[in-house]
Amino acid sequence: MKKITSLCLIGAMLTSNLAFADVENGSFESWTGNVPNGWTTIDSGISLSESTNIVQSGNSAAAITVTTGTQSSTDFRQSFNVTAGQSYDFSVWVYHTEGSVRTRFYINGYLGYSDNTITGQWQQITHTYTASSTGSIDVGLRFYDTTGFDGSEIVYIDSFEPTDSVVTNPDPVGCSNNAGTFNLTTDNYGSETSWQITNSSSTVEYSGSGYSNTTDYSENICLADGSYTFTINDSYGDGICCNVGSGSYSLVVEGSTVASGGNFTYSETTTFTLGGSSGGNPGDGSGGGSDLEDYYQSVSGLTGYNLKTGLYNIIKNHTTQTYGDLWTFYNNNESDKYYENDGSVIDIYSESPNSSDPYNFTLTSDQCGNYSGESDCYNREHSFPRSWFGGEVNPMNTDVHHIFPTDGYVNSKRSSYPYGEVSSSTYSSQNGSLVGSGTSAQGYTSTVFEPIDEFKGDLARAYFYMATRYENIITGWENNSTYSDAVLNGSSDQVFESWMLALLKKWHNQDPVSQKELDRNIAAEAYQGNRNPFVDHPEFVTEIWGN
Repeated sequence: MKKITSLCLIGAMLTSNLAFADVENGSFESWTGNVPNGWTTIDSGISLSESTNIVQSGNSAAAITVTTGTQSSTDFRQSFNVTAGQSYDFSVWVYHTEGSVRTRFYINGYLGYSDNTITGQWQQITHTYTASSTGSIDVGLRFYDTTGFDGSEIVYIDSFEPTDSVVTNPDPVGCSNNAGTFNLTTDNYGSETSWQITNSSSTVEYSGSGYSNTTDYSENICLADGSYTFTINDSYGDGICCNVGSGSYSLVVEGSTVASGGNFTYSETTTFTLGGSSGGNPGDGSGGGSDLEDYYQSVSGLTGYNLKTGLYNIIKNHTTQTYGDLWTFYNNNESDKYYENDGSVIDIYSESPNSSDPYNFTLTSDQCGNYSGESDCYNREHSFPRSWFGGEVNPMNTDVHHIFPTDGYVNSKRSSYPYGEVSSSTYSSQNGSLVGSGTSAQGYTSTVFEPIDEFKGDLARAYFYMATRYENIITGWENNSTYSDAVLNGSSDQVFESWMLALLKKWHNQDPVSQKELDRNIAAEAYQGNRNPFVDHPEFVTEIWGN
């Protein structure tokens, strides 16, 4: 029988052998100061605050800062009533930031741990408890430091279930904006599925989790004009079709399907735009995360370095994310839908666009980590090396427009060398990326790193973005290292040494903007609130820096 809900999607129905009871405020929507209501045992080694930015469902989660390696001071609990002989399904969602703290279930005793190596995304830990006697038990969590713990680390917690029902989605009845419906058919493990719709400010508009197996759900939604990101998650990593059931989902707005599917791994993300602000059809990947004419209206008619400064004023002051948040962006937006279309990580240092990849990375599970050779793991490559801008300095250090997932070992081979064209190589990756001495024709013969042709334009446009986004401070970066001195000329207008500027313009022209870049640009705007103008308008390069 089809279940229709106009508000929040209701949690999974309990089967006959399970008792019904609620964890009080397991959704962490209710707070008094910095204490979530209902949670009574909170030890001195942790501190709590309400998070409205990183949430698994609803509007709030608990941000727990662990400040000690003494485990007996890190418990977080409440009392829970049980009946003898009855079983209770417990679960909680955990989000690790740095990966040096583990979260452990406490259900009348200490149980399983979270995987602290999975950072920047939500994971679920579960346990079924059968009561031996009637009464109350303590339920909650304990936090354990691991190697690398520096004395303070944040772990986010949400959806401790079974929980009392909380209405988290607005009532769409009488919708005067864009009316739609989210339809979901779960597979044989419905509790593994969750989803959310976030707006351009990363605020959750709608979400759902806690589903029954092989059940149809439908929820009415109402969204104002604007840009949105839809994400569906599967905590086990096998999607909702077609390994253990034939699950599927669709998001239909004003009669158009903006997202649909079922066959994915850990998550699948679709960006779409509604109303007059659309720069393309919703969900069609045409480059329209917002109305590009409106976005760039203030620079209409400008040329030369005046255009560059005008673009700087448009894209400056983006929302700075954490370094761990980059993993989340990769999980949601860096899967291969363009070459083999196999859902593996798009790694510009191992991707072979015209043949089978030499190896593949699986999102999340293959994050670095240690490596001893190529194909061990992938990490976060600052295409514009962070030593050039002074180290782990934000917002540059976490700006997704120049940070790409790449093989960790090849990334280390690239080091902080400038990009360039190689005349004699000393190293070649399995996809043909090179390290070696630069060609005399380009005007720089010291060591350079040369990516394959498929991604040279991508990297050139990332550099033009950096030159523009950080126009106000880039003049001070030239002398930060030998290599930054070789690439930067100490100005805020031309920015690059003449040899590098000529090379970047050459690569920009030889490798035009791809659909992958267009899609990534839309996702980056939803993620941090700004775009790369040179992806949207490749002609800006010539209009600023000449032919």
